[in-house]
Amino acid sequence: MLNVTELLRQHEGKTLEFKRDLSSPDKVMRTLVAFANGAGGVLLIGVEDGSRRVVGVPDPTRVEEQLANIISDRLEPRLVPEIHIIPWRRTHVLAVEVFPSPSRPHYLKAAGYPAGVYVRVGSTNRQADAAAVAELQRAVRGRSFDEEPLPELDSEALDFRVASECFAPVRRLTRAHLRTLHLLATHQRHEVPTVGGVILFGRDRLKHFPDAWLRAGCFAGTDRSVILDSANITAFPARAVEEGLRFVQRNTRRALEIKGVHHREVWEFPVVALREAIINALVHADYAQRGAPLRLAVFTDRIEIENPGNLPPGLTVADIRRGVSKLRNRVIGRVFHELGLIEQWGSGIQRMTAACRQAGLPEPELEEIGSGFRVTFRRERVAPPERDQLDEAIVEFLRRQPGATTSRIAAQIKRTPRAVQTRLKRLIELGRLVAVGSSAKDPRKGYHLKQGV
Repeated sequence: MLNVTELLRQHEGKTLEFKRDLSSPDKVMRTLVAFANGAGGVLLIGVEDGSRRVVGVPDPTRVEEQLANIISDRLEPRLVPEIHIIPWRRTHVLAVEVFPSPSRPHYLKAAGYPAGVYVRVGSTNRQADAAAVAELQRAVRGRSFDEEPLPELDSEALDFRVASECFAPVRRLTRAHLRTLHLLATHQRHEVPTVGGVILFGRDRLKHFPDAWLRAGCFAGTDRSVILDSANITAFPARAVEEGLRFVQRNTRRALEIKGVHHREVWEFPVVALREAIINALVHADYAQRGAPLRLAVFTDRIEIENPGNLPPGLTVADIRRGVSKLRNRVIGRVFHELGLIEQWGSGIQRMTAACRQAGLPEPELEEIGSGFRVTFRRERVAPPERDQLDEAIVEFLRRQPGATTSRIAAQIKRTPRAVQTRLKRLIELGRLVAVGSSAKDPRKGYHLKQGV
């Protein structure tokens, strides 16, 4: 049974809405359609929105029947939510529980399809545009936009040299890999590039996807009125990550941390958190949208990283904070994973949060805005930076034994090589270590303190 008391403590949002009564059935139907097309939700009838004051439903059995008839008459495909009559003090409330639907997109019969399709953005219902409707259809088919073939192009549309250079630290790329990575697909017996292949390695990628780039700006205050620095980062996505980081670093402060006779540079924002945010934006952007590139904005009080596209259908901000993952772009995600840019599915947000907490900064703010998604890092410190004793033990050991391998470091700090490998990668991302070896997978690869650490 739903806990009404707990629901009343919450504000309206992506999966919760309050209605005083059924006097505006069209608004109620839009909410139910939006819930079914997204992550589901609960509609409480008999509660004032805004004040959350319970006014109750005078004749709950009659209202329940009325609501069931309206849903049956006005929505397509057929939607059967669970309707609960719940006692509340001297009255009752109606709780309408809607689950993510395998039959989406649902729509209002009177408006027709696709005009009657609605999606949930924050606490509002928004009429779905063509891109949103197409994404709902793909979600039902289990296919992502970047897996779609581009039959008007041939395999030469991909820059094999660039792809090989990106993969060089990981493996020697062959033409067969282009197929296994779904950069190429077979369409009517012809080998053609996929959307993901062109976005990642297309020779004329911006001609076909003119918004697949990162617009970076640094501003004098807390709004965009005075711009101090800007860059249009149009590099291939795998290279755009580092270019975005360099833009942030040249436009943010850094300090020297002195410990005994040693010192190291400390960046104002944790590099690992910024890198994860940029990678997430590139991997989860809705490239089917037009007119909105990815954005990176540095203000005096915050950094914002924004990509076109709300969360994929069925996903909420609370889900992704818990580590729930749903890839919008499977081809791009798979390639980033192969390149080592994504370590583990669903761990990016948690890694961002941990890095901010370790730096004494607020947790990153995650929000759906309009038809996009934004991650915000605040500058204010809320606690002293945390010191990780095992990380410090690794640094001190390498100070005495430069060039030590993963296995030697693991033996020294009494952890498994796998656990140590994760820490070493993070210390490299934080700018404290460098790795020296013949390749990324060289088992004899040694680690050294970065100069100045």
